[in-house]
Amino acid sequence: MKRFLLFATPLILLVMLMVLFATNIERDTNFIPSALINKPAPNFILPDVEGLVIDGEKLKGFATKDLKGQVSVVNVFASWCGPCRQEHPYLMELAQRDDIKIFGINQKDAPKNAKSFLEELGNPYDYVGADAGRVSIEWGIYGIPETFVINANGIITYKHVGPFNRDSFDNSLLPAIEKAKKLTE
Repeated sequence: MKRFLLFATPLILLVMLMVLFATNIERDTNFIPSALINKPAPNFILPDVEGLVIDGEKLKGFATKDLKGQVSVVNVFASWCGPCRQEHPYLMELAQRDDIKIFGINQKDAPKNAKSFLEELGNPYDYVGADAGRVSIEWGIYGIPETFVINANGIITYKHVGPFNRDSFDNSLLPAIEKAKKLTE
């Protein structure tokens, strides 16, 4: 009997691992559950990015209170983040809408680099706050870019991890914005 268990145990473990992998093969890798969904945005104050003037306009930092009154999108980005460049055209497209505000959390970035990034690619943000890392922790950021939708009551209704592509922008973010709008009508 001991001999049977000695040989059967690794085989049973292998089968269990195969079942685990097989059941997760179609899983959405951009979905990382957030404990903040359907909860108020964290309490924070972000200063502006020092010297961030785009098209003659100084971009101000922001705080929790600024996320109330309209549907908002909060995007965590940095100039050193390659995937942030990849998703930036979608944020520029989103900036054409006048029914939402877009807030940027510039994470662990040199002010001159943030400025160069936004001058080169365009500025989709209404407000940009400089974060040394503490506010990102409060938001539960795993890595960047990450994007949140906040309804007009200041409640986080959606989180996307990683850069947007055409499919995730059209079929995930835009519907999440519409849903957030309906939640506060």
